[in-house]
Amino acid sequence: MPQDSSQSGNAKDGTERRSNPRLRELVDEMLASIRASANVELWSPQERAACEAEMARIMSTVREHAMLRGRAPRSLKE
Repeated sequence: MPQDSSQSGNAKDGTERRSNPRLRELVDEMLASIRASANVELWSPQERAACEAEMARIMSTVREHAMLRGRAPRSLKE
């Protein structure tokens, strides 16, 4: 019977995933942050709508500049 990846090599005893303690600490911190905020509404509906509208405005400007840059000849530095 074939072993799945969780039972093969160092993964079985957990040493492989803990070989970089600094990375493990970062991942643990990120997971704790996600768990803490999972059931908390960080923004009101009005704040979310305002931020989404601002992001849409910013992205529209970015697209416009990208399109203009693609069409306009580049200036030469003297």
